[in-house]
Amino acid sequence: MSFPIVVLISGSGSNLQALIDQSLQGQLDVKIRAVISNKADAYGLERAKAAGIPTHTLNHRLFDSREAFDTELQQIIDQYSPKLVILAGFMRILTESFARHYEGRMLNVHPSLLPKFKGLNTHQRAIDAKENEHGVSVHFVSAELDAGAVIIQASTDIAHDETAESLAKKVHSLEHIIYPLAVKWLSEDRITFHDGKVSFDQKILPESGMRYNEALK
Repeated sequence: MSFPIVVLISGSGSNLQALIDQSLQGQLDVKIRAVISNKADAYGLERAKAAGIPTHTLNHRLFDSREAFDTELQQIIDQYSPKLVILAGFMRILTESFARHYEGRMLNVHPSLLPKFKGLNTHQRAIDAKENEHGVSVHFVSAELDAGAVIIQASTDIAHDETAESLAKKVHSLEHIIYPLAVKWLSEDRITFHDGKVSFDQKILPESGMRYNEALK
């Protein structure tokens, strides 16, 4: 039986498409049971509909508090009984109770080599800091923003004439590789999460997780 997941989006859903494509190609044995967006005009909803995946829209502006929104969101997610919740460009700060409910069962992708550059505008911040490399991290979601245990990272060099836009494109292409890879490992029980630590094939990973080039060895 395919590994059941639910995907949360707010925008174009390119990482969602990467998951859909790899599942159709037989590279990823998952069943996307639902795609949920807090924005009705998110293009990712069209991607989901084209793939025959049930969709939900939950407008956060109609709720009086983050807690009320997250409570309703949790109810929708749980009716699909996913083993994993995927944040794929879901632009919401989650409440502590929501994060704890899915502890060890919810992933996010962040466009930096965590713990560097948590939050927004990561590409420009990396350039301004004169970093030699930049990248992306797939991590478990915790109550603290962009602070959950890292599973895998991928990096790219920052060119001398790099712009935030060109760097974003390079990092985005890496997201589409390592996010499905992390989901694949979880679906195959190769990744485990215990006491805030991530293990791969029963070996505890460092705080920075695994580097993509190492994963291919």
